[in-house]
Amino acid sequence: MKKVIFTFGLIFTSMSMLSCNKVNEIEPNQLIAKLDKKPIVEENTKIQVALLLDTSNSMDGLIEQAKSRLWNIVNTLTTLKYSGKTPTIEIALYEYGNDGLSAEKNYIRQVTALTTDLDLISEKLFSLRTNGGSEYCGAVISDATKELKWDDGKNNMKLVYIAGNEAFNQGGINYKDAIGTALKNNIYVNTIFCGDQNEGIKLLWKDGADTATGKYFNINSNQTIQYILTPYDTKINELNIQINTTYVGYGVKGETKKMNQMVQDKNAESISAANSTERAVSKSSAIYRNDDWDLIDRVKEDKDALSKIKAEELPSELKGKSAEEIKKFVAEKTKERETIQKEIAELAKKRQDFIDAEAKKQNKQDDLGNAISTSIIELAKSKNYTVDKK
Repeated sequence: MKKVIFTFGLIFTSMSMLSCNKVNEIEPNQLIAKLDKKPIVEENTKIQVALLLDTSNSMDGLIEQAKSRLWNIVNTLTTLKYSGKTPTIEIALYEYGNDGLSAEKNYIRQVTALTTDLDLISEKLFSLRTNGGSEYCGAVISDATKELKWDDGKNNMKLVYIAGNEAFNQGGINYKDAIGTALKNNIYVNTIFCGDQNEGIKLLWKDGADTATGKYFNINSNQTIQYILTPYDTKINELNIQINTTYVGYGVKGETKKMNQMVQDKNAESISAANSTERAVSKSSAIYRNDDWDLIDRVKEDKDALSKIKAEELPSELKGKSAEEIKKFVAEKTKERETIQKEIAELAKKRQDFIDAEAKKQNKQDDLGNAISTSIIELAKSKNYTVDKK
């Protein structure tokens, strides 16, 4: 009886399969193609920003503003989301107009390529020195457009900010041609003239922005940044000291990069206590990533990282430890950092609310940071990014 039932079931199943094949008419090669079809991978959205700074003799104030506003600009970028996700942030730095640079290269130097290493950007900013003055705006825009590794993702934001105070049309490369090439690559050029607004218009800085469909700003580069102190700054800076203890250097870069993190803390503090707070807020965000030297970030990026790191690459406090002990150590440090980051983020929200309320009472002129942050937000909204200040 069982044999009869099994035979009947087999016949029914075979008929059903034949019926399905007839209805769907799937050829064997089509079926293989369907099985081999890879899932759609969501695009990793990027915001790429190149800062082109005039480092001629008269631009000491501009460099000071750049140092003062780096972390403010970074914190503006952290508020942007695309489809609810935080984009990857890359920043590049060029200096131009410095007679200490090569004449053959139009007195231009790429200080850093596009990078997620924000401590490196800070380090290089603080190393800039002014000298001489032959400022070729068209040439530096051209170099940044052609030399940097711009991503072609359709939802990416690619921005150039050029700041200086001499005629925009100097040098052998026509700024309109340079900007035209940038636009073909969906790179938006924004100009920041260090001086009077009408003088900047006369010297073609506004025309450069108009040609690029970007924004034109003028700033008083010699003005010292006036920060708004808040009741939350002291606590945030205390938490910054705590969060540093959660960074665990590994590999050849580990020790020097961890030391550099401390140096950039000191650099921010040398500008002002408020600037130090801005950096601490940045360090609590997702875009402050150090997986190339910090074990905690590395494991966060790659769950199998601990099995890939060689014993000799481990920091001294983990040498001789078992795999389970190392895993437990990383888990504890991860939890500790996340707790501190959450507390900083909550205080940062209250701090920003306080700053926004105070700022409404003041009539503040644009400085480098305000100019860049304003235009970033405006372009982001036009490209369907959202601004999340939570």
